[in-house]
Amino acid sequence: MYWDLAAILLGPVAGSFLGLVSLRLPAERPIVVGRSACQACGRTLGPLDLVPILSFLLLRGRCRTCGAAIPRRYIAIELACMALGVWSAAAFEGPLALISALLAWWLLLIAVVDAEHQWLPDRLTLPLGAVGLILSAVLAQLYPGFSPMHQAIGAAAGFLSLWLVAFLYRRLRGREGLGGGDPRLFGAIGAWVGWMGLPSVLVWAGIAGLSVVLATGVLRRSVSGDQRLPFGTFLAVGAWLVWVFGPIGV
Repeated sequence: MYWDLAAILLGPVAGSFLGLVSLRLPAERPIVVGRSACQACGRTLGPLDLVPILSFLLLRGRCRTCGAAIPRRYIAIELACMALGVWSAAAFEGPLALISALLAWWLLLIAVVDAEHQWLPDRLTLPLGAVGLILSAVLAQLYPGFSPMHQAIGAAAGFLSLWLVAFLYRRLRGREGLGGGDPRLFGAIGAWVGWMGLPSVLVWAGIAGLSVVLATGVLRRSVSGDQRLPFGTFLAVGAWLVWVFGPIGV
């Protein structure tokens, strides 16, 4: 019960932090050091401005000093993290509920950064894999479905498979087909879902990517063959769905 409540109540807090990281990390600004400030007037934000979700609603989405609109991305990320916390609490029990919420928030941050900047920083992907491998050993003592060996093989297989695809594409086409961070992210995902979950992650990622392309076509926006899509974002979606529902057909 307490694990479920923690996953739900920490969601908006995690969302507030993720919104900050998703802006400061690509800009190479200090993440922990430095107070948040209004982007319009520069006023340093106080505690009343920083309560997740509630501050945005009470201030009606505007700075209480200059009246400038607060970017909607902040509350969107906070609401998404809260929803993922609720989803984790509904899908899992005990410590696994909070661990699942942590994974969901981490994947959301990766998805947002890649979608906005076409970039998968090692500072996000490599620790994700390391934490997955460490937790697999701990979870194996609590849940019979976890196997540290499967997770370790998944990490290696995930990285090597996409690295090989990227290498062959570069040799055959003479240009990059995958970003350098995609193999490392897929390896990190393998550390969580195990080697058996990797094919399903790719299936869900393909469906997510195809949905974006189709939606873009419906909105009558052209999609060229050279246009880059945030594959890391789609991998993050696939990873979460496999974590919750398991490999397809199993």
